[in-house]
Amino acid sequence: MPRRTLAPVLLLLGSLALTAACSTGSPPADSAPSPDSPSRTGGNDTGTQVDLTKLKGVNIVSDSSTDRSCPWATSYPDVPGADAMTAAMKKQVAGRLAGFLGEDIGAPPSCGGADGSEGPELNVSFSFLVASGDVLGVRLATVDRTSNADGLDTRAYWYDGAAKKYRPSPGLIANSSRDTFVAALKKRLEKREGVTPDTVEAALGDQEYRDAYLDDMAFTADGDLKVDFDRGTVGFPPAGRISVTLPRATVTPWLSDFGSRAQKQTTDPDDKLDLGAAHTPAPSASAQPDPGADTTDCSKAKCIALTFDDGPAAPETGTLLKYLAQYKARATFFVVGQNVAAHPDIVRAEMKSGHEVANHSWNHPVLTNLTPAQIRSQLERTSAAIKSATGKEPTLFRPPYGAIDGKVRAATSLSPVLWDMDTLDWKTHDPAKVAQTVISQAEPNDVVLIHDIHPTSVAAVPEILRTLTARGYHFVTVSHLRATL
Repeated sequence: MPRRTLAPVLLLLGSLALTAACSTGSPPADSAPSPDSPSRTGGNDTGTQVDLTKLKGVNIVSDSSTDRSCPWATSYPDVPGADAMTAAMKKQVAGRLAGFLGEDIGAPPSCGGADGSEGPELNVSFSFLVASGDVLGVRLATVDRTSNADGLDTRAYWYDGAAKKYRPSPGLIANSSRDTFVAALKKRLEKREGVTPDTVEAALGDQEYRDAYLDDMAFTADGDLKVDFDRGTVGFPPAGRISVTLPRATVTPWLSDFGSRAQKQTTDPDDKLDLGAAHTPAPSASAQPDPGADTTDCSKAKCIALTFDDGPAAPETGTLLKYLAQYKARATFFVVGQNVAAHPDIVRAEMKSGHEVANHSWNHPVLTNLTPAQIRSQLERTSAAIKSATGKEPTLFRPPYGAIDGKVRAATSLSPVLWDMDTLDWKTHDPAKVAQTVISQAEPNDVVLIHDIHPTSVAAVPEILRTLTARGYHFVTVSHLRATL
């Protein structure tokens, strides 16, 4: 999009969004794959709710591109004390990304349409299954849209704080009960449509390989055990994803010691999570002095709107708030819902420091690939998380990768915001290059895209603020820029 025509386009998009109808609803569990909420769509719905205030010092490891022809976004939690589990998730995410980009076969990174058209999409998101006592459970949901297929893969990761060990899902079952457990699964599976004894035997018949198909197991709030199978594993692909729930009374005698503790912490959680971490980081952000009402008239003064995507992040966003406060600069934070849920304190600090908090979806999917119900879920759940953290609902949203169409506009009353300048900081990871990009290309009324999830991007901000302030620029929020142009 031409840079100099974007400011009027932003105003037009805003007016279009404000006239769109806003409806409610959430995607059904059997809808097209889009893991847009913890354990609610496209995965193993355990029906549990995790109190994230127990996760002291958690760090959400996020990364993404802004390339419309190669859209990818990954995230997973790093919880103090669960290093082995974090390492397993990191390996899985790195492998999926390398495969998506073609790096796993030694080829140069490539994906998407060579002509600049929209290509496939990779999205790896997370949800917490259990975070209580000495038990941590996390599910990674991977959507890999390649060719004409929509592929959803889910995997549960477990950490045993008592033994200080990472436990894959089969670790919930005692070794002596594995054969009995698998026999019960086979019996239930063979009654399902699209499943035959041959397809079940191919997946679960070989003891050496069957654990690979039992990689997503979790307890419900009632203590039942739900086992989720990816499409085409225990049944024919047209049958879709298949799940089996074993009642608590049936499965409890088969559980390992860890499985029993995981079941108990799911049904009757403790007040806190204690994995025996040697050190838990201090709170990651504090509010900075609010510069007060902004009287800048951007129709007369040189204004620029710095926008920061994909956060909040610890400790990067807290550091960024300090830099902005030094110059009394205001910014707009386009936050991702799953990160807001983990770091509501940082979002509160953003708001209290005089900045604008806006919606960037729940887990950074290409919204144009989703159904209207899924789009609403992505945006409404994120807005609810922002309101819970700050007491104020957002009015703006940024569609990931800038992917927006009439369907997306019609699904929300939020006003969409794109950008004039993309720093491509996710590619360079070089503070000097990021700073030079902004400084050399800045023009009045620009909306600048940066990511506060990267420490290198945050490190570029002081030079940007110092140089552009000396040139007479005022750093304003997107809403203020729109209101005064």
